[in-house]
Amino acid sequence: MKTSYRRKQATSNVLAHILLVIISIIWLFPFVGLVLTSFRSFDPKVEYGGMVDYLIPKTFSLDNYRFLFSGQTNFLRWYLNTIIIAVFVSLFQTIVVLCVSYALSRMRFVGRTFLMRFWLILGMFPGFLTMICLYFLLKQFGLTQAGAVPGLILVAVASSGMGYYVCKGYFDTIPKALDEAARIDGATRARVFFTMTIPMSKPIIIYTALVAFMAPWCDYVFASYVAFGHDESYNVAVAMTRWVWTNDYQAYFTRFCAGGILVAVPVTILFMCLQKYYVEGVTGGAVKG
Repeated sequence: MKTSYRRKQATSNVLAHILLVIISIIWLFPFVGLVLTSFRSFDPKVEYGGMVDYLIPKTFSLDNYRFLFSGQTNFLRWYLNTIIIAVFVSLFQTIVVLCVSYALSRMRFVGRTFLMRFWLILGMFPGFLTMICLYFLLKQFGLTQAGAVPGLILVAVASSGMGYYVCKGYFDTIPKALDEAARIDGATRARVFFTMTIPMSKPIIIYTALVAFMAPWCDYVFASYVAFGHDESYNVAVAMTRWVWTNDYQAYFTRFCAGGILVAVPVTILFMCLQKYYVEGVTGGAVKG
């Protein structure tokens, strides 16, 4: 009986692993192709640099990466813009979300339930509906084109409080008795928040920061709208898309792949280092509050 059960269990494990390997190969294939293409030279004397019908380069070369850092393009400027926007949005958005989530989790005030429901309904409408309005509003303050970087940061941070759902759910799992005991001892709300709640909320802080970092890092639609026509204000996604739109897009194909690799590296490292806390933050905040 036990032998039969173990045999079935072993067979199911083998089949599950085979299925996972097949899925992983399918999922990783485009990324492998992107990496290999980025090492293909765009020099026609060495190898054709456009789209080809083979995957492995005939000659491996760093020409595409040299081009990105050669000064022939503003790639470093675009990359710096992307980092500045992502870091500042991640920092300020995390602070706002933590403060709003803590207030909604621990405090009881008039209009609290209505506010939560109103934000929930408002969040159902896509952000595209406000793009034209936001553009003209930012334009009035000089935060488009040349001022696109601070403009994008402002827009991303301004409405971040509505993303309180997961963070509030995590705060709801922390016993309120700890807060009450600290309040009896004379601690203020701010002291309880900074000295007790924050140290116990490392997973949700990292989760919130990662999510906030990812949005502007991959943003294309609104970033292209706000920075339209001003090359030095582009982020990497917008700038690299302009390469594909050129008449000589075949020559930029391998350079586009190299730029994509450099864009993916920081996010990949972040998730590999912080995936444990990311998962804890998601599961810890997935409670009904």
